[in-house]
Amino acid sequence: MKLTLPFLVLLFLFLGCKSLQNKSSHDAKSGATKIVNKVHYDKEKHLKNVKQLTFGGDNAEAYWSFDNKNLVFQATNKDWGLSCDQIFTMGINDDLSKGQIPQLVSTGTGRTTCSYFLPGNETIIYSSTHLADLDCPPVPKKEDYRNKYIWPVYKGYDIFITDTKGNQLKQLTFEDGYDAEPTVSPKGDKIVFTSTRTGDLELFTMNIDGSDVKQITSELGYDGGAFFSPEGTKLIFRSSRPKTEKAINEYKKLLSQGLVQPTNMELYICNVDGSEISKITNLGSANWAPFFHPSGKKVIFSSNRNNNETNDTNLFIADWVN
Repeated sequence: MKLTLPFLVLLFLFLGCKSLQNKSSHDAKSGATKIVNKVHYDKEKHLKNVKQLTFGGDNAEAYWSFDNKNLVFQATNKDWGLSCDQIFTMGINDDLSKGQIPQLVSTGTGRTTCSYFLPGNETIIYSSTHLADLDCPPVPKKEDYRNKYIWPVYKGYDIFITDTKGNQLKQLTFEDGYDAEPTVSPKGDKIVFTSTRTGDLELFTMNIDGSDVKQITSELGYDGGAFFSPEGTKLIFRSSRPKTEKAINEYKKLLSQGLVQPTNMELYICNVDGSEISKITNLGSANWAPFFHPSGKKVIFSSNRNNNETNDTNLFIADWVN
């Protein structure tokens, strides 16, 4: 496979199931996020009808319902009484500008991440730590790790199904360790997710009801943030594949502490059964949030390839040739 990078699209804010911190967006003295009252950058020429949907707090991982009328997302907002991320839904035309709180669909306890609509638009899959602990799990301090960018893979995460009113319907994973980052095939038959059940961060698929779990990746390194192709036959995902002894030892040490350092990720595509895995980027940077264009012939992703030191991330669109 061959990947080309024709053009830069815009500054990317949210990066598929985790986000890099943009150093330039924080106040040098307080560390607080700077509020920039600008919806659309003047020099950005590729997007139209840009509309701000959320106001205040940290909002991320927004995904469409199958009918394109609603979004599901994770948010932390002290004004909503939250100490860490919970899952919400909103209609695309809902107005949250005056402080309205959208529909909570997670339990309001523990920490959540990575939600996605299921076929029919009435149920949602998401990851949560609430069964392990009702409180928010501790956030690792970067200063304890030489100020490197790290994020936790809490072993308390499991995958659940809820309806759009917050009625908890079913638990899908029961393994000890991290089970999170689920997304759903456009065909409505499969879920792909990341798990540490084998001792490493690998991709797995399962049926919509949680049955028939199959391991997709097996090489050492973090595999995650996976999405299906439009026809549901392929997966695209981000991966760290440490090769040197130093990199391998550091990866294993962090993972043993429930941490990963996602600063060197490349993108891969494979068949939905894990066969024919191909690396499609070789940029030596943090490449994130890959998603297939509806045509299936292009991919869009976020990368800090031009700003490795500052972690400023931008969106790129690319052709990929099978």
